[in-house]
Amino acid sequence: MKLLAWIFRVVLFMVALGFALSNTELSELRFFGVEFVWRAPLVVFLLGFFIAGVALGIVGVIPALFRQRREIGRLRRQLQGATRVPGTVSADPMQAQDPARR
Repeated sequence: MKLLAWIFRVVLFMVALGFALSNTELSELRFFGVEFVWRAPLVVFLLGFFIAGVALGIVGVIPALFRQRREIGRLRRQLQGATRVPGTVSADPMQAQDPARR
């Protein structure tokens, strides 16, 4: 299965490299009526917009990530504060269920 994944990655890289090498002529990017024109290869524009999309996606996920971390911390505190089951060493439910870990 790992070999198949690596073959897929190599093929995907070769396709992307072929795309980049076959689109080296300059393209123009113009903004809405502004006199600013940016000239660069098409691959540079695509890479820039891809990176901007990844950055915006990460920024969009950050609030949910912090909310989940706070919830996990709250649940851990509740678990530690719960009464222990007689005969267990720790309040960790995984250790309470597995006698081999004691």
